[in-house]
Amino acid sequence: MQLSLIKNTEPSKSVPYKIARIVFAETQAKSLRAVEALTSMIKNISVVSGLSFEQILADKNLFESLNIESKNHHYINVTPDDKKFQLCLRVANRMLHGSLPDCCYGATKFHNENYIPEWAMSRGYIADIDGLLFYL
Repeated sequence: MQLSLIKNTEPSKSVPYKIARIVFAETQAKSLRAVEALTSMIKNISVVSGLSFEQILADKNLFESLNIESKNHHYINVTPDDKKFQLCLRVANRMLHGSLPDCCYGATKFHNENYIPEWAMSRGYIADIDGLLFYL
């Protein structure tokens, strides 16, 4: 039996999965509010910067879970049938279809309350949504 690699010929279909994986890794889908807030922040960054979602989602400085040393890095490899991941995927699709309001008040930066990056020391956060602190 010969196996062949199946390639995604429609890259746009992979974007919601990429968003959902990052959002899941950063939030573990603790709450719908946190998932919606982080997803809408990704949209805010795209609007403000003009960057594509792929460019934003590759930013290791923004998403701590992308770093191999991160305690949350293993969440990137969540199985697609995980119920909490499915929640993140539904929210990502809502955002991509324009039906997710800005749930983080225009924020373009964030961090988890358990880790304070150096850039956040001199700034005041605008929202604390279930343990995620959001900044302009």
